Amino acid sequence: MNVNIGSASENVAGGREEGHRLDKLRRSLTRGKQPAFLVSGLPNIRYLTGFTGSNGYLLVTPDKVTLFTDGRYEIQARQQTQGIEILVSTSNVLDLLVDKVRRTRFKRLGFERNRMSFQTYEFLRRKLRGRRLVALDGLLERQRMVKSPLEVERIRRAVELNSRAFDVACGKVRSGWTERRFAAEIEYHMRLLGASKPAFDTIVAGGARSALPHASPQLVALERNAPIVVDQGAILDDYVSDMTRLVCLGRLSNQQHLLFQAVREAQQAAIEAVKAGVKARGVDRKARQVLKKFKLDKAFSHSTGHGIGLEIHEQPRIGRQEDVRLASGMVITIEPGAYVEGVGGVRIEDVVVVTSTGCEVLTRTPRDVRFL
Repeated sequence: MNVNIGSASENVAGGREEGHRLDKLRRSLTRGKQPAFLVSGLPNIRYLTGFTGSNGYLLVTPDKVTLFTDGRYEIQARQQTQGIEILVSTSNVLDLLVDKVRRTRFKRLGFERNRMSFQTYEFLRRKLRGRRLVALDGLLERQRMVKSPLEVERIRRAVELNSRAFDVACGKVRSGWTERRFAAEIEYHMRLLGASKPAFDTIVAGGARSALPHASPQLVALERNAPIVVDQGAILDDYVSDMTRLVCLGRLSNQQHLLFQAVREAQQAAIEAVKAGVKARGVDRKARQVLKKFKLDKAFSHSTGHGIGLEIHEQPRIGRQEDVRLASGMVITIEPGAYVEGVGGVRIEDVVVVTSTGCEVLTRTPRDVRFL
């Protein structure tokens, strides 16, 4: 049984921000001569409609927007969206989608190549014979790169909450705590402060394990007189934050302190390079030049940053080969690091908003080593 619980209106999404996003998407589709487009990535559906359910597809055409979901989200879909058609299936959502597409006049259906599973693609190709499936790559990801003032404000609030959770958790650390206990404390205070959940599994890695850029917290005591990398992010109102800091129980060795100074200088150089019109690879290069001066360029094993928003990793990527030019309104992380086996690792990460004259650093937590 399938149920129609809403209908389209001429003023999609009632003039809300989602409506403007849909209008922009339609203009892009028109330029590409692609009138019908199927959105399967849930973050992109959230971006265009406000719907946050875990099962959904969105069909965008010149005169109509239709959300397909299942019975679990009937009420939620109606409450979270405005001015779009909502079709609810009590069996297979894809069958409902296929039936709808078959009744349209369009012979070409665009889809998100970077989001749709191969299984779903095969199903649609088999069921929609006579219609051409056109792979479109990163269309909405490119649109999402520049944030609106409302999005920037939501990210700002998530960043502030993330910093507060870090401060509170650091104030509670006791001798004998394990890495997992510290990570759990951080995530607990995120929730208490209003976050819906962590943006990713919190990283707490101490001693030699701090040289593993994405180490998982272990049931081992926080090591004394050694670097402890803490990488955390919180989700608030669907938008994420991301921050990495170095903490220490006791003192750092001279070699570890030098590692920290090099990374901090590299991060500052990269932040100073951020400006609308600058290529992403130019920002990445500034960080690497500083680390090379310290003979640590080969100890930097990842990119200098990435975009954030509804997801923890968005475009643009701030890396060696990235030619995209930064634009005002982009929100990115700047997070160089250096990792030396047997010594430890350091990463410092802040969230910044690109402006026409430089950038605004949203992260207010001091970058100094936090001695506990």
